[in-house]
Amino acid sequence: MPRPEPVRPDPQIPQAVDVAIIGGGIVGVSAAWKLAEMGVRVALFEKGEIAGEQSSRNWGYCRQQGRDPRELPLAMMSLALWRRLDHEVAGETGFREAGILYVSDDKATIAGWEDWLGHARAHGIETQLLTHREIANLLPQCARRWRAGLWTPSDGRAEPEKAAPAIARAAQRLGATLHTRTAVRGLDLAAGRIAGIVSERGAVRAQAVVLAGGASSQAFCRRHGIVLKALNVRASVLRTGPLPEVFAGGLAAPDFAIRRRLDGGYSLAAPGATTFDIVPEVLRWLADFWPAYKKEQGRMKVRLGRAFIDALVAPTHWSLDKPSPFEDEDNRVLDPRPDHGALAEAVAAFRAAFPALGEVRIVERWAGMIDATPDAIPVISEVETLPGLYLATGFSGHGFGIGPGAGRLVAELVSGRAPSVDPTPFRFARQHNARQHNARRHNARQHTAHHHNGSGGRPSGHSKHPGRLEDAPRPSPKNPDKKEPRIRRRPASDKRFLIAWPFCRRDWR
Repeated sequence: MPRPEPVRPDPQIPQAVDVAIIGGGIVGVSAAWKLAEMGVRVALFEKGEIAGEQSSRNWGYCRQQGRDPRELPLAMMSLALWRRLDHEVAGETGFREAGILYVSDDKATIAGWEDWLGHARAHGIETQLLTHREIANLLPQCARRWRAGLWTPSDGRAEPEKAAPAIARAAQRLGATLHTRTAVRGLDLAAGRIAGIVSERGAVRAQAVVLAGGASSQAFCRRHGIVLKALNVRASVLRTGPLPEVFAGGLAAPDFAIRRRLDGGYSLAAPGATTFDIVPEVLRWLADFWPAYKKEQGRMKVRLGRAFIDALVAPTHWSLDKPSPFEDEDNRVLDPRPDHGALAEAVAAFRAAFPALGEVRIVERWAGMIDATPDAIPVISEVETLPGLYLATGFSGHGFGIGPGAGRLVAELVSGRAPSVDPTPFRFARQHNARQHNARRHNARQHTAHHHNGSGGRPSGHSKHPGRLEDAPRPSPKNPDKKEPRIRRRPASDKRFLIAWPFCRRDWR
């Protein structure tokens, strides 16, 4: 697996800070850096190592090209940060403005690129639709000829194993404290809002908490009754030994994708080398994720196996004075098995496209877990039903490139500063009907601050909308950490729910 550059943790956790950050990926460390730059007292807690998961396992693209229009302003701000990042953090992130090129023969794909050019022009991005001759000029050593390409020369690449650690060290120099192998078990709540966090090494008081936990965020939210609609997808990548340069930036074809590395090799992946394991939440949120599945089904493997059973029996609630699931060694750093077959096909396609390379030596293969939302847009937002809790998660495979900008945006939201880009597209509330978020006063009256459920704050079983699943267990009046049986109402007419019902009953174990 990738080995991110080491970051020396601070030896002692503080008793109190202004902001506690959960998660040491590129978004979490970028938020810590920007908050420390503002003079905010900030501590970051990571269950494993800095950049140990997807932040060191991604393709390394820093792109505006092809972004959802809602994400474009954030991507543009991030790219501007990338260009000066080495200077500002006094370290090597590996960023190089070398361009991103997509190529394809598929007419529907090319038509989509033509439509996207309108968004690029509206934002002043110099993206070009290339002919097969123009592609050949960019790729003179390529033996394949594609019908068209999408080319953004101002996009870039960076080194995932270097970037987040460099930002983390910059945050430390500004006064942030970093605590690795320190899992946060849960939130400390008082009077219906954030009062701090409880880690495996003790409690820390904080006025605000940023959850940037990547693939672990959904489980963390569920423990507190917050329904974060995000599912994890496994993506596989490899790196080669040194090879002659065939392209200086990032090249994505239908059957392989490459990124030039500083060590002279390439990171290589198959755009379709993603695996989606069916878990109980898939059935629960089938309607939400169905459009995304239909769009990606030709490029994704779907499996029903061990992951379903593991998720079914995984704890959904735990006491804060006992070890949490995040402290299991298997969960410290998520290290899934790569898809060797898909990677072998990608290597074969790469060699066929560039036969002059000859033998391609594979140095390492790995996989990472991507947390994806139904609309593939991240959540960067305060949780309205739990003041003081901010989410920066669900980046859907886009987190590395927009990580610096996302960290800056969440720092601005937490500190009350004017945001650099419009945060509206990233609101958590978009995942839920607005009527489900009008219960803050109800929460205060019912004294259920420890069990807000993100779907309106009502105790489970008291839904304003009969038949809608709600995750949160009802707290016992005598013991808030004791779960009472869930009460769920069965809808009169929803065939999908009838199928999912036996599997969604997470208390059947």
